[in-house]
Amino acid sequence: MSQENGRAVTTGPGPGPVCAAAPAPACPGSGPEAGPGAGAGAVRRGRPRSEAADQAIFDAVVGLLESGVPLTDLSIEKIARTAGVGKATIYRRWAGKEELLIELLRSVEPPDPVLPGTSVRDDLVRLLESLRQRGLVKRTSALLHNVFSQMQSYPKLWEAYHHTVIEPRRRMGLDAIRRGMERGELRADLDVELVNDLFVGPLLLRTVIRPGAPLSPDLPEEIVDAVLEGLRPRA
Repeated sequence: MSQENGRAVTTGPGPGPVCAAAPAPACPGSGPEAGPGAGAGAVRRGRPRSEAADQAIFDAVVGLLESGVPLTDLSIEKIARTAGVGKATIYRRWAGKEELLIELLRSVEPPDPVLPGTSVRDDLVRLLESLRQRGLVKRTSALLHNVFSQMQSYPKLWEAYHHTVIEPRRRMGLDAIRRGMERGELRADLDVELVNDLFVGPLLLRTVIRPGAPLSPDLPEEIVDAVLEGLRPRA
């Protein structure tokens, strides 16, 4: 275990570094006081979270998945037993295994981008570069490949991941496009959702449908410039 940016990181065999205390927004109802049925307004109290316990729990999940345990068979009891902690230790951190898995995934994925807000082009290039980086990580992370390949058989986890991770990222792109329309950088007569799909679609195609397609560093700029050419306001 080593230290990176103040977080404990496991190195060695496995899916890659897994941060023990990822700076990811918690799911509703999570926190040390959260447990089964805890409300969204739960307040963090009591002793500070132990990074060693966090790491042991994350390592236990990764180990169980690598040993062939399906996501649907992964239980809090099994995770706690493997990590050498009590179930209450896990429930003080996450309301259930879906929240635990989402935080684990977020600790492996690149962080969400901060858009500069200087122009629609700058915002969209930054956003697409973030998607490109995630695509590269998914190609090299055994953990991400394992979990995402099982998502279809675990609708509850997919729904939680979509609500907690994907939807906020999508709203970020929609907001950037709306700002571009308001500033006159984009045609305002088009559907915002459609415009977002035009920008994001090529990268999703190369990361999901064609996972072996090139993800070159200049791809985000190429996509944004090509789409902007057809979306600039008409004279």
